[in-house]
Amino acid sequence: MSSLPSARLLSSAKPKKESPAAPARGASPDNGAEAGKAGLGMRLKRIRTDGKLTLQQVSARTQVARSTLSKIENGQLSPTYDILQKIARGMGIDIAELFGAAKTDTPPARRSITKSRMGKKLATNEYLYEALATDLKHKQIFPLRTKIMARTFEEFGGWVRHDGEEFIFVLSGTVKVFTEFYTEELLEPGDSIYFDSRMGHACVSVGEETAEILWICTQISLDA
Repeated sequence: MSSLPSARLLSSAKPKKESPAAPARGASPDNGAEAGKAGLGMRLKRIRTDGKLTLQQVSARTQVARSTLSKIENGQLSPTYDILQKIARGMGIDIAELFGAAKTDTPPARRSITKSRMGKKLATNEYLYEALATDLKHKQIFPLRTKIMARTFEEFGGWVRHDGEEFIFVLSGTVKVFTEFYTEELLEPGDSIYFDSRMGHACVSVGEETAEILWICTQISLDA
């Protein structure tokens, strides 16, 4: 699931139905999103400076605009998954490192246990991500437990597209899923969807409860 200088890839296409007006919500995620942006920015800058790279060099490697990278590093921009994916691939790191996971060697036989609510968290305007199994690097899939903060397609900001495939399983609340070539669908707890991530997509919460999902994305190959 799932991008803004906007770190988001936008399409002129709009969903076929108008999204309903956003209902009243409880506490605002703004503070969490600001903290998430600042933490991500510091991690990205540390990885870049440890590699003795300039912003322009990182931009050339990742195909992310220098101005966008600068805004991320300074906590002025919260990138969505496609931008995180480009940064990880271009810099030759595991995407989990952008969530704060330590860099470790990969053993030949491995497993990972993440205790409830103990994953690495990253808040953006659209999502509150909790990355799972971050101690394992170079995974074939990237699992996240995610709260969907956006309430309308417009608030979400438009279509997101990136390499790979995705699986979403609704844990709580109601989710409206927009996909570029299909009509939007409402998913309730226990419902799921699998789709090609290269197709424009967006997810929003519907109703008073902020929806929570198990979101699994295929990992990128650094050798591709």
